[in-house]
Amino acid sequence: MIPTFSIPNIRLFIAFKVFFNSRFYYPVFTILFLDFGLTVAQFSILNAVWAATIVLAEVPSGALADIIGRKQLLVFATSIMMIEIGIISFVPKTDPDIIFIVFLINRVLSGLAEAAASGADEAIAYDSLAAKGDPGQWGRVLEILMRFQSIGFIIAMSVGAAIYDPNLLEKICRFFGFTLSFSQETTMRFPLYLTFILAICAFITTLRMEDPEPTASDTESAPVRQAFGLTIKAGLWILKTPFALSVILFGMLFDGIIRMTITLSSQYYRMIELPESTFGIIGSVVAMFGLVIPKMAKKIAENHSPSYALWLTTFLTATGLITMSFFWPYAGLIPALITFCTMYFISFFVSFYINQITSSAQRATVLSFKGLAYNISYGVLGVLYALLLKIKKQGLTSEDIENTVFVDTFSGFPITFIVWFFIVLGIYMMWLRKPSSPSQ
Repeated sequence: MIPTFSIPNIRLFIAFKVFFNSRFYYPVFTILFLDFGLTVAQFSILNAVWAATIVLAEVPSGALADIIGRKQLLVFATSIMMIEIGIISFVPKTDPDIIFIVFLINRVLSGLAEAAASGADEAIAYDSLAAKGDPGQWGRVLEILMRFQSIGFIIAMSVGAAIYDPNLLEKICRFFGFTLSFSQETTMRFPLYLTFILAICAFITTLRMEDPEPTASDTESAPVRQAFGLTIKAGLWILKTPFALSVILFGMLFDGIIRMTITLSSQYYRMIELPESTFGIIGSVVAMFGLVIPKMAKKIAENHSPSYALWLTTFLTATGLITMSFFWPYAGLIPALITFCTMYFISFFVSFYINQITSSAQRATVLSFKGLAYNISYGVLGVLYALLLKIKKQGLTSEDIENTVFVDTFSGFPITFIVWFFIVLGIYMMWLRKPSSPSQ
């Protein structure tokens, strides 16, 4: 038995996740699109296209990963990442119509890359651990992964926001004795250039991975024509496995609500009177929690029941969302941090439990079903919230309409969470509360 972190695929898995997810343009994501000349409406359309692409490609890509190999899907994902970042890094800022088309292609490719990587990455790592080491150490792998991802996110948030600001770059250059001038049109591409370098690093990382030796069930599923059959098989397995279905249902509830609040975080920070200059710092602070929460989550998962983990995350999420609704000036940051940091617990617990009970032959497909459920939840909540905003805006003409409507509608998040939590809990108690057999 090889020590966990001596297994090459485990180290490469961690490196891949850091390179693939630590994108330097995240702290300036919205304004980057707008500075390229896109409108807010176009930005919304592009994000909808991105989400739709993931939903359509999520499960088929997972089935392909289980059939043709996880490495091939990860190489494909990083290849697409290089293209999607490359085309917007170097697109000339001339014709607005061309820019929109290029960004539309970028969003489709980005969705394909996310879908291809989702499931295949965890599957290749977990199967490598099961083949060469101790699968009981998966919690330790997740703990270390989240720590490195947090470090990568802190660097990306801090550097990405700094190099986007031409005035700050000029001050830094003067401090080191250089007299250089920058324009916003130049610096807006710097976070993209650095992300493009990370895409190349991610691609090289996936090339060095090796698929674990196929099991008998893997070999039987080798023909690509059986992808549809494998998808149906994994879906039926989830439906027939109460514990797996319960984990995915609760996971999609938590993930959808919290991701929506994270998406709207900049507006929330404005409403609690925090200066915009602190937004990047707050993002880094949230990432720093990722250095300690995974260790706590690992101890909970290994020493307590799944129901204990569920009630803990429920308490944290409900507390955070309810107290955020009061919009306390400055102090409102505390419940926001509670809410956002709960995502680390959810991510750890769901991965820990799903991988524990899923067989190698369909692991990537099952994980893709999880990703599909998450994105459907996020997408539906986004559409419902947009409709709610439209209804609330009717008849309002004040200049502060956006802020007023935002405050009035934010209470919908804790209410929605509580209502749907008890609905899912009711489904679990009435139909799903029975022992699950181990993975087959």
